[in-house]
Amino acid sequence: MKKHNRKRQLLKMKLSATVLLVAMACLFIVSRLYGRAGIWEWIGAFSEAAMIGALADWFAVVAIFRHPLKLPIPRTAIIAENKDRIAENLAVFIRDNFLSRETMTAKMRDWEPAQRMAAWLSSREKADFLADKTIRVLTGALEFVDDQRVGKLLRNAIYKQLEELDLGNLIGQLMDVLTHNNQHQALFDVGLLRISSVLDEPGTRRQLAAVIIEVSRREYPKLIKMLGLVMDTDEFGMRVAGTLVESLQGWLHDIGRDPVHPRRKQFDELAGRFISRVKSDPGYHARIESWKRQFLGTPVVAEYFETLWVHFRHWIQKDAMDSGSEMKHRLSRTFRRFGRWILENPAMTESINDQMIQITQAMSEEIRSTVAQHIVYTVRNWDSRSMVRELELSIGKDLQFIRINGTLVGGVIGLLLHAVVVVIPM
Repeated sequence: MKKHNRKRQLLKMKLSATVLLVAMACLFIVSRLYGRAGIWEWIGAFSEAAMIGALADWFAVVAIFRHPLKLPIPRTAIIAENKDRIAENLAVFIRDNFLSRETMTAKMRDWEPAQRMAAWLSSREKADFLADKTIRVLTGALEFVDDQRVGKLLRNAIYKQLEELDLGNLIGQLMDVLTHNNQHQALFDVGLLRISSVLDEPGTRRQLAAVIIEVSRREYPKLIKMLGLVMDTDEFGMRVAGTLVESLQGWLHDIGRDPVHPRRKQFDELAGRFISRVKSDPGYHARIESWKRQFLGTPVVAEYFETLWVHFRHWIQKDAMDSGSEMKHRLSRTFRRFGRWILENPAMTESINDQMIQITQAMSEEIRSTVAQHIVYTVRNWDSRSMVRELELSIGKDLQFIRINGTLVGGVIGLLLHAVVVVIPM
């Protein structure tokens, strides 16, 4: 549509310039018919010079784009005949005037890329847009992935890491962390509370009573028979279980309240011996390595690691298709936080800007050369007719004003020359 409008405007201006030329020709003919007497003498001088100016400027304008009247006149069709030289000169002009190192450096400094990037990322709309495009690229790339091959690569990578992992030493280090600052005692307290809560459950007492009665009937059958004559054996079991539970609860509470209780010290010693054994006992390390090899050699484990990638890819694709994508939400939030963090740290923005300026300076010569070569290559490979047509549509409208101005200025000059011719004899 835009190209059609430019073509229409060009034809309109050509028609205007041509109509003006025809009008000057008509005036010239009329002036000749009236014998160029009186005012017609001046009109004839004006129209004659105007026609000359119009024809000269028509020739000049047409010669820029093509051969006038399709005659192979030298130094016409300037653009088409000099396309290669125009390409080289245009490339040099743009390279030297728009892409100098100083110009690009100053532009990059004024542009403040860190602030612009951070402000862009801080916008929720822009962050959502970037997150959406990132996920689209990611899901699109996943379509070209060979799941079987990636699954095997992932399994081999995990197996290699696990095979190289000294699991015994790792467990020892983990235990060191757990015992740092007596943190294992806090774990011990949690265990005591859990045992206490289990003992307080009614079902625990019933089970304990049932066990006591069962063991007593097996080990002391006569005693239980005699006891059955006096009271209900189930009630006896519940009483014994209750007493036992209360005793255990009291013992647990004593341990929990006393930070230097002997049982705590025993737990410390037990933990210390276990950690020392884990770290230094070759036999223990050998057993752990054996368990690890057995685990890795299980077909189910190998199959799980191979299908892990497929499950992960399906999760990504399913989440990406969801309108409330969690991945998109988290990614957008990360972008916004990163943008705000840059804006809130002047040292970081200054560092990024300096880095961008240094990159621009380092790449300036390569950019200049690449852009210049691209311009030369592109212009040289343009079709001459297409290039001439596009340029004429772009600037041809303005060039038609040259024809109009040439017509009018030529007429005025004709009047002045005629006036000189009239005045000199006088």
